[in-house]
Amino acid sequence: MVKAVELKPESPFTWASGLKSPIYCDNRKTLSFPQIRTFIRQQFVEVINDSFGKPDVIAGVATGGIAIGVLVAQELGLPFVYVRSEPKKHGLGNQIEGVIETDHKVVVIEDLISTGGSSLNAVETLRVSGAQVMGIAAIFTYGFEQAISNFKNANCQLVTLTNYDILIQQAANSGFVVEKYLQTLMAWKNDPKAWSEQFSVAHHIVS
Repeated sequence: MVKAVELKPESPFTWASGLKSPIYCDNRKTLSFPQIRTFIRQQFVEVINDSFGKPDVIAGVATGGIAIGVLVAQELGLPFVYVRSEPKKHGLGNQIEGVIETDHKVVVIEDLISTGGSSLNAVETLRVSGAQVMGIAAIFTYGFEQAISNFKNANCQLVTLTNYDILIQQAANSGFVVEKYLQTLMAWKNDPKAWSEQFSVAHHIVS
């Protein structure tokens, strides 16, 4: 069992942003399972062909999109680059690692979309370099309204292999999550900030 998804509604995870979450998706674990990573690779190839056509280059977002991006690029017979969150502070100072030419058509690969901030930062970096970003393909999105708005404002198409609503429905159908937690999981998705704040309030009361 991959255990790429963990649920802890009563003792939530803390994201880098400080937000609390009852769910944690670690898509990197899929790389340790050859059959699963092959399936994901092939799903990416299909969705890229269907949604974008064939690009000139595949670009991975560091770090989660690098490994699966390489697999996809290899399957498509295309060059691969990856985009750092910021330029290196040593050596050549690159933010884009690899070779990409002006006007190259690029599909960006990401593992997971929350607000879309880091992914769209990579898109902007590629656009500044002169590349034509066709869009982003990701394994999973939480489907936050903020992310939808961010991608719309950036004029960037996003396609994903699956999403939060499908994940929760499947979890419920398989008995992975009990009924009493379904409302919690949906309440978090609808307003993650408000859901997180209840734990801050509880901490202050206890303190």
